[in-house]
Amino acid sequence: MGEPVSPDAAMPAKGWRQSKWLALAEFAIVALIFVADHYHLVPISKTPFLLLLGWISLRVRKIKWRDVGFTRNRSWGMTLALGFGLGLILELFQLFITQPLVARFTGKQPDLSDFRILHGNMKYALLGVALSWTLAAFGEELVWRGYLMNRVADLGRGSRFAWICSLLLVSAVFGSTHSDQGLTGQIIEGIAGFFLGLIYLRTGKNLAVPIVAHGVSDTLDMVLLFLGKYPGT
Repeated sequence: MGEPVSPDAAMPAKGWRQSKWLALAEFAIVALIFVADHYHLVPISKTPFLLLLGWISLRVRKIKWRDVGFTRNRSWGMTLALGFGLGLILELFQLFITQPLVARFTGKQPDLSDFRILHGNMKYALLGVALSWTLAAFGEELVWRGYLMNRVADLGRGSRFAWICSLLLVSAVFGSTHSDQGLTGQIIEGIAGFFLGLIYLRTGKNLAVPIVAHGVSDTLDMVLLFLGKYPGT
């Protein structure tokens, strides 16, 4: 008879792909991208670079985007209906509740001076709508909800507490990335990020619904900015 095998020896060792050190290394790269963006070393937007990092991370860990929720919710009809409805709710909540309350607290409206070029300019307004659906809705949801929220939750082994912490932390960092809009804009966008993260979790970690909701909300913003009707502009 051979020597008895201990329970610890019988359990397969956790591979480096599931190591917390790999996650921490990825967060360090995320931080470097943020620093480079702060010093204007990142062209246009950091979102494509973060999305590339997320794609590499998933490939290395042998995970597909579908595994983090990049698929329809029940049916495309349900996905679009939920996304449109929740996007409209998000926009109305932001315009009539979040922004007035935060502006009263900070004493300032969000700084939207970068968007003044959209006022009355159809070409730039349409470009803004296109970027709202590609760079913002699609890109940011894959990065912030699909990649980063899952990666932060991985550190807590995906427990309920880990997901709550991930939702709060990632939403706060998401808001902070809108520094060009001032403190008021950062807080407003942080709350919007929390709402989108909540949609992601409440739809069973489905990315399609927050992508549509994000796109609808940002499209309404573009329309209001084009018409010169956005509050505070």
